Amino acid sequence: MQTEPDSTSPLMTALIEFCRSRDEAAAKARKQLGVNELDAKALAYVGAHPGIRPSALAVHLGVTSAGVTTMVERLVRREILRRELDQNDRRVNHIHLAVDLEKEPWSQLARFDETCRRIITSLDSQIEVDLADFLQQTTKAANEQVERIDALAEDGISAA
Repeated sequence: MQTEPDSTSPLMTALIEFCRSRDEAAAKARKQLGVNELDAKALAYVGAHPGIRPSALAVHLGVTSAGVTTMVERLVRREILRRELDQNDRRVNHIHLAVDLEKEPWSQLARFDETCRRIITSLDSQIEVDLADFLQQTTKAANEQVERIDALAEDGISAA
């Protein structure tokens, strides 16, 4: 469901446009690199957690072990990820990046966010604190809404 920006609130309009632009930038980067959204999330997580085990990656991504195995295998074949056997237990694999996410073309995956970080550093510190507080409150409200919908679904009540 796509809602139109609230014309009475410049902040709401800006947030909606930010989300649309961020989604579009991420989709274009993924398309150019030939990865899907889950792949991109996995790459970011492996980059932050080198040597992660497939089971931990599956938990983080919320997918089955079979799903993560298939994804890792595909990305290994494309030489985007690499597997290393554990030195002490040959049944265990550790996953590492085979590409540098900070270099082209892979840096495109985070370029939009990096630009935002640079803009944020130029903000007055109180404005940054106020915006962060606002976003934390709205995120909390959104998460509470998701929990409410999940609870309704568990009770067998349709939102439709």
